[in-house]
Amino acid sequence: MARLEVLISGAGIAGNALAFWLSKLGHKVSVIERFPNLRTSGLQVDLRGHGIEVLKRMGLESDFRANAVPELGMQIVDSSGGRRAYFPAKQSGKIGPQSFTSEFEIMRGDLCRILYDATKKRAKYMFGTSIESFEEKGNAVEVQFTNGETGRFDILVGADGLHSRTRNIMLGSDIVDAFHPLDEYTAYFTIPQPPGAGGEYVATSYIAPGGRFIMTRRHGPNRIQVYLTGKSVTGRLKAVRRGDVGEEKKAFAEAFRGAGWQADAISESLIGADDFYCESQGLVKLNPWYQGRVVLLGDAAYCPSASTGMGTSSAIVGAYILAGEIERHFGAPGCEEEMEVSKRGLHGAAFQAFDDKFRPFINHVQKGVGDRSVFDRIPWSPLTITVLHWVMWLVSILRLDMLEGLLGDQPVKGWELPEYETLRGFAKPDGSCRTGSGER
Repeated sequence: MARLEVLISGAGIAGNALAFWLSKLGHKVSVIERFPNLRTSGLQVDLRGHGIEVLKRMGLESDFRANAVPELGMQIVDSSGGRRAYFPAKQSGKIGPQSFTSEFEIMRGDLCRILYDATKKRAKYMFGTSIESFEEKGNAVEVQFTNGETGRFDILVGADGLHSRTRNIMLGSDIVDAFHPLDEYTAYFTIPQPPGAGGEYVATSYIAPGGRFIMTRRHGPNRIQVYLTGKSVTGRLKAVRRGDVGEEKKAFAEAFRGAGWQADAISESLIGADDFYCESQGLVKLNPWYQGRVVLLGDAAYCPSASTGMGTSSAIVGAYILAGEIERHFGAPGCEEEMEVSKRGLHGAAFQAFDDKFRPFINHVQKGVGDRSVFDRIPWSPLTITVLHWVMWLVSILRLDMLEGLLGDQPVKGWELPEYETLRGFAKPDGSCRTGSGER
């Protein structure tokens, strides 16, 4: 039986989601990951809008809910820890705009594990190696791996994150990278429960003078997640070599020490955090998302930045559409003659259809990100913060759902999630092969 041989670089959410669909359809899927095992680090992520619908189509909703973080909502506090506003999570069970806390909250590692467990028996996973180089030759991509091995594949998918090596090789050294920094850094880590933090599963947001932002989220009984961001740390971090964790920790600790609320305790705790991660916020903008037989997915292709809250949903939805278009254009495994013909030239049509169908969604999610907003122009003085607390209190009391408008899960005008019959079963009722008519 002729099948597509697909190599996916990156065993994260986007890569594992694509492997789920393509391996389910019977294609020969290999996934490589540079880490020695499944990387289950990372803090809390969520699904919104169409991401929730795709999860349901995958049949993984029950697994997701069994591992979900039971976050009840988000509160805004002042320097003494007093609550100034509270925005509860929506628990309607319906797909649509969420509050700050989605109904579908989960730790990144748990979502990766769910996708991996649902896929590992069908796809081949290779840990501890990555792509050294690749070259398109004839009807295939020849790949050299860092462990010295080589491989030949019909399609190569780069799902290897914000600073994608696949993207860099694909574009070449003479092309300006598609990553656009937003001149802002965020630190992520977990710490033991600080004294007086309480045991509620509620996200807590605190704004300190100077535009320093702290958010904590509980995901277990003894530890909480911490997110630190602010323009005041940017200048120093620009001079720090990326990945120099010691210097990154020092920069954040110095910037937030004395900021009020629990900032001092957090600043001390972050020095010893073994899961500290610092990220330069930014967008990836690239047109098109493919070149030859190489296509990019997830943050590697269209990172919307963490501020949109749509990175995970964009990865899940993108994987679904890419799989649907690959199957629609290449035909179903089992139709050997048609598959051998399609291997020679339909990859471009499949990748372009993926680009055409999904780009309006991504354009909507990325719209306005990076533009100078009113928040950038605010002088973050104690008086400004007090006024903001009163505004947020009024919004929460009147239930104006202002936070929904700040997130990227608003409906995209004129855009609907495609329906692919080929992703619901492997053959027509009469048992005949499917070719290019899988979308309705």
